[in-house]
Amino acid sequence: MSDASINGAATQTQEAEFGDYFALLKPRVMSLVVFTALVGLLAAPVSVHPFVGFCAILFIAVGGGASGALNMWWDADIDAVMKRTARRPIPAGKVTGDEALAIGLALSGFSVVFLGLASNWFAAGLLAFTIFFYVVIYTMWLKRWTPQNIVIGGAAGAFPPMIGWAVATGGVSIESVLMFCLTFMWTPPHFWALALFMRKDYDNADVPMLTVTHGRRVTRVHILAYTVLLAVLAIGAGFTSIGGPVYLAVALVLNALFLKGAWDIFRRDEDMSEEDNFLVERKFFKLSLLYLFAHFGAILIEAGLDRIGGLA
Repeated sequence: MSDASINGAATQTQEAEFGDYFALLKPRVMSLVVFTALVGLLAAPVSVHPFVGFCAILFIAVGGGASGALNMWWDADIDAVMKRTARRPIPAGKVTGDEALAIGLALSGFSVVFLGLASNWFAAGLLAFTIFFYVVIYTMWLKRWTPQNIVIGGAAGAFPPMIGWAVATGGVSIESVLMFCLTFMWTPPHFWALALFMRKDYDNADVPMLTVTHGRRVTRVHILAYTVLLAVLAIGAGFTSIGGPVYLAVALVLNALFLKGAWDIFRRDEDMSEEDNFLVERKFFKLSLLYLFAHFGAILIEAGLDRIGGLA
């Protein structure tokens, strides 16, 4: 454990506002958790009462926020030296590490218990495991130990659609596993693109991202390889029960764009200017955000069309 973690990570220099505590929950990441969990819930073949569904998604969101708070507590020393994260509440001195730890633990327990009461204990157990995986397996262990941190650790972000599915069905099925795999395979090229144009941050923080341990060229090869595998999986899912013509059309277009983006990154010349490389890598990163939301949006549309067809 880092000294920052033991000593509270930062000395609070000014009174924290509500927005500072909310920022601990990583609202941008939470939005992805909420959306993919909602798709998993609505795509399931079992209907859920709207109030139960609302409560379930709320508690899943709280669990995701709890993970974010615990991640910021443990990584406060890293966040303080990275330009991208230096303004987070703990390194900025607005919230102490002890406060973040207390909030994270309290929200973790709250979200798991109330999800179990609102839906079922299988879904609650899956949420508890997701929080544990993100905080302990990824944040405390993998992130600082191996350049494959984001590959293995990406599973934490891939669980929400499985949790949503479990809320409705009480279990796991091939459909929820496919949604898990879609997010899991998307995570490495998404984060490695970020690491390419933010490499100095990871260098300064001594985080063993692939860009730091193996260099930019190897990272670009990995991005292309994972993007090819992701394209095969994503397009193939269009021929399963969660797919359909709408999903397949979205998958074909977006994976063509994603493959082109990965190819553009792969063929970059290291002698090219840093600004040119930055523009290509940042463009791919932004596309990756649209990529996942569009695929899950298409799954949601297909589920809606199936239900309309069932009523006809």
